[in-house]
Amino acid sequence: MKKLNQYIGQARIFLGEVQTELKKCTWPTRSELFESTVVVVAAVAILGVVVAFSDLVLGVVLRVVTR
Repeated sequence: MKKLNQYIGQARIFLGEVQTELKKCTWPTRSELFESTVVVVAAVAILGVVVAFSDLVLGVVLRVVTR
């Protein structure tokens, strides 16, 4: 029982520290969040195209080399 109370006390301290740290955070506004999301989606799309193109080129090169 003593260990359980110790764990509960440590959990309370941890959650209090988490609450303190979350109050220090600056949260983005809706427009900042939207702009960041657009940047991430565009970057993922560009990276996807680059990877797909590289895969296509390397596939053709490997077919030519292995013939």
